[in-house]
Amino acid sequence: MGILEGKNILVTGVLTEGSIAFDVARLCQEQGATVLLTGVGRTLKVTQAMGRRLPVEAQAVELDVTNPEQLATLADAVREHVPHLDGVVHSIGYAPGSVLGGNFMTGQWDDVAVAMHISAYSLKALAGATLPLMTGGGSIVGLTFDGRYAWPVYDWMGVAKSAFEAVSRYLARDLGPLGIRCNLVSAGPLKTTAALHIPGFDQMEGKWDGRAPLGWDSSDTVPAAKAVTALLSDWFPATTGEMIHVDGGVHAMGQ
Repeated sequence: MGILEGKNILVTGVLTEGSIAFDVARLCQEQGATVLLTGVGRTLKVTQAMGRRLPVEAQAVELDVTNPEQLATLADAVREHVPHLDGVVHSIGYAPGSVLGGNFMTGQWDDVAVAMHISAYSLKALAGATLPLMTGGGSIVGLTFDGRYAWPVYDWMGVAKSAFEAVSRYLARDLGPLGIRCNLVSAGPLKTTAALHIPGFDQMEGKWDGRAPLGWDSSDTVPAAKAVTALLSDWFPATTGEMIHVDGGVHAMGQ
């Protein structure tokens, strides 16, 4: 019996087989869960195709986390496939190129606002939209890139991640009495599609392996996915508001 046997898990952000979210969905299924995916707009068909590549085909519902109407109807859309949710995975992030790659000082609010909305506020929005489906408690897990530091080229996405991490703590406070845990996994730099769209990404990724006591393979998304899967399970019943580092140990090292 797997650690997620009988659970229903909603996974956002599955766009390629090389994404953390895809490995999360796969591992959740291998651990006994029924998995449902979300996709947005023109990429919904891509998510549906990825769902067919999982060990068990996963259905996908449409969700734009910036669209109030879709957030309001998400619970009904999910209920067409599963009666309730035990876990939700937030793997969503975006910032316009104009606020990345060394453009911190020139970034304009309109573009910064997009990054904050999609990459930070969306965690609260997703939690609120799925709350009616988690009446028996559950686990919300998000993916971040340690927002405590000013990373090269990350710029306003780094600020958004700091806000994202704060949102997770406030969700832990407000949802804890309902039996819902909210935790984050902070992965080291991984060569996902999203990361490779960050100008100068190699400046963050290039020296990571040499600094990591355990070493670091930036092409291997499985360690981060395993941490997410574990946090979705009942094996962390008293853990919330936490950020688990899956970065080879770099977060604990000096320069």
